[in-house]
Amino acid sequence: MKLLEPLQFGKRILKNRVFMAPLVRARSDSGRAPTDIVGTYYAQRASAGLIITEGTHVSPWSATRTHASGQHTDAQTAAWGRVVTSVHQAGGTIFQQLYHVGRRALRSALPNNGLPLAPSPIRSIDGILTDGELEPFPLPRALETHEVAGIVDDFRFASRRAAQAGFDGVEIMGGGGFLIDQFLRDGSNVRTDAYGGSLENRARLLLEVVDAAIAELGAAGVGIRLAPHFRADGISDTDILGAFTYVVKELERRGIAYIHLLEGTTHDENPFIPLYKRIVHKRAAGVGPGPLPGDPFYAPITRSLFSGVLILNGGYSRESAEQVLSDGLADAVAFGRLYISNPDLPERFRLNAPLVDADTSTYFTNGSRGYTDYPSLAEQQSAETL
Repeated sequence: MKLLEPLQFGKRILKNRVFMAPLVRARSDSGRAPTDIVGTYYAQRASAGLIITEGTHVSPWSATRTHASGQHTDAQTAAWGRVVTSVHQAGGTIFQQLYHVGRRALRSALPNNGLPLAPSPIRSIDGILTDGELEPFPLPRALETHEVAGIVDDFRFASRRAAQAGFDGVEIMGGGGFLIDQFLRDGSNVRTDAYGGSLENRARLLLEVVDAAIAELGAAGVGIRLAPHFRADGISDTDILGAFTYVVKELERRGIAYIHLLEGTTHDENPFIPLYKRIVHKRAAGVGPGPLPGDPFYAPITRSLFSGVLILNGGYSRESAEQVLSDGLADAVAFGRLYISNPDLPERFRLNAPLVDADTSTYFTNGSRGYTDYPSLAEQQSAETL
């Protein structure tokens, strides 16, 4: 089974290609430091080929729901160190996802009730539930040109802290409508300075952040998540294919460890999976690996331009993940919701065992229920025989 085959990952070999995707679960304390159950949670899932943590704020100016995690204080770094130790003792490999939410910050969570930071004063159309009510994202403040270097430093110092905590590497969140994505897209970036206008300028922040992380960890310790299909908060671009292609070429030139590609726009089964066969057939016919006209297939584009590890994520099942790996369209598949309620997902895949559905009401409740109380298959079968 391709999913369960080892994977060469820089100088290390990962035990399988079943990766754990980032999942914000809001189990940190009031200072955004992970609590003890966070270490238990990730250690339970250490059989994954690679764990990528929940998105972790790199700055107090990147703040969303209460109890979301951070990596910008000594207390946070120390607490993450305990998490990493738990995962390593369980035989796992773990990268920390770092992000700055930009215009998607909540004003109620920012220092001195300040305004969110963004490339341009353009509001996100979404919001976050706080105390049972939707708190909308406010109109953000455009960063001054001289302030952008401070954002790069936020990622630099967070990467340094991740290394101090013992993480095996970091994943830069370059998609999802967050700050780096906001700079990249011309629908949210109408600047006229060195970080706006041309594609090269709009991609500058992304590449400077990646370079800062490489300087701290080396290219083999840096990955990035991209989400060219993301539209959830009204973010847009007049040529996202051109922007994405440029970014992937630049990432290839830097030799980073991996690109983690989030596909689709919903939580449903990935809409591109049934169509990948067309790409494979086209390649086999000698036409080339690129997409068919009108088909937004970023996986084969990335595969043709990037020689590092390619991770796909987006509603995959055991069967569809096995298919894209067998077809050579990716090196690994990351699973999100399935890992919430199936801590031993690789073993369940190996045995083709039934999967447990997650209790969505516990996603952000800051307790052990629906977090660390999902049993492994062996524990589940033992309980059933009693």
